Amino acid sequence: MKTYQIILTKSYTVIVNAKTKEQAKDIAEFYTGDIQDISTSKDRSKFNFSIEKIECKINESLE
Repeated sequence: MKTYQIILTKSYTVIVNAKTKEQAKDIAEFYTGDIQDISTSKDRSKFNFSIEKIECKINESLE
């Protein structure tokens, strides 16, 4: 069996309810894992946000 190194690029659409556009961007970057919401109820309550939907748009290997 051979070993391969793969570069994987994924792009998502994330719908976030937040106070500002900047907060929404930060939340999308920090609280999303591999197509799942990794925030806790404490995070959502403390920072007053919710993530409605995460949808994978591109899942592509480059090499």
